[in-house]
Amino acid sequence: MKLTKATTAIIAGLMMMGPAMAQEEPVDITMIIYAAAGVPFFQPLEKGANEAAKNLNVNLDIQYAENDVVRQNNIMETALANGVDGLAVEIWDDNAFDDAVCQTMEKGTPVIGFNIDDSEGAAGNCRMAFVGQNFVDAGYAIGKRMVEEHNLGDGDKVFTPVEYPEAAYAVLRHRGVQKALGEVGAKADLVGVTDRLPEVLTAMTQYLIGNSDAKAIIGLGQQPMMMAQQALDEVGMDIPIGGFDVAPEILDGIKSGRITATVDQQPYTQGFYAIAQLAHYIRYGLYPSDMATGGAGLIDASNYTTAVEFAGDTR
Repeated sequence: MKLTKATTAIIAGLMMMGPAMAQEEPVDITMIIYAAAGVPFFQPLEKGANEAAKNLNVNLDIQYAENDVVRQNNIMETALANGVDGLAVEIWDDNAFDDAVCQTMEKGTPVIGFNIDDSEGAAGNCRMAFVGQNFVDAGYAIGKRMVEEHNLGDGDKVFTPVEYPEAAYAVLRHRGVQKALGEVGAKADLVGVTDRLPEVLTAMTQYLIGNSDAKAIIGLGQQPMMMAQQALDEVGMDIPIGGFDVAPEILDGIKSGRITATVDQQPYTQGFYAIAQLAHYIRYGLYPSDMATGGAGLIDASNYTTAVEFAGDTR
């Protein structure tokens, strides 16, 4: 447990607070996305957050940490200094944001986590609630699907590229995938490829050139999933692909049969309900709840058409 008894008591007190603001007053919320601006995955998430803000009279300020823990902590500090009413943050490092989040909560400013949580959940960080996916369960689901559909077995190596392998989401997704692979004696080879698409393609191509014995790709993030088909084409390989997240390129791959399945994380929901729950707590004292988005559901050839209609928008 990382939480102190004093912090736990303060959070318990926050739970009993009444409405802090009148309904007609705007609420000021800062949302911090861990990546740089323009990453495709976060476009539906930002749309959800902005629509919740519009519906609930919220002044929403979306900031980008650019994969820098110091920058994210500085954004939080600045937001508090400016009198923000609430914070929505991605807890993508298990230790880097503990002090800042706990201190924010101790000062009476509510914090909700979204998209990425501490790997210990509420036991590891003072955030009030988390809106996002259980990455271990989701990793196990896609790993199990790939094992069963493509007869992966003892000694097989599976390429598992991810933007940032040290980030909490990558660690947890990899844990779930490896659990499924380990049941049949296969192994996931975790490789960091960044989140800049040209560099992702280069890194994946270089790996495949040096590891032509790889039996499958399970992309642990949207960027490597978007580049997987092109990377295989570059090196002249034909192995099955599965992984995480939704984008037009990924859904095209499912339609063509080159991609087996992808995990549906539903980022629009993460953005919408992180802001909605913060606004309702700040205004009415309604304590936020953990919310699992997407479950461990997979998009595949049987159900991809609905996702196609809304990919890049709300999916």
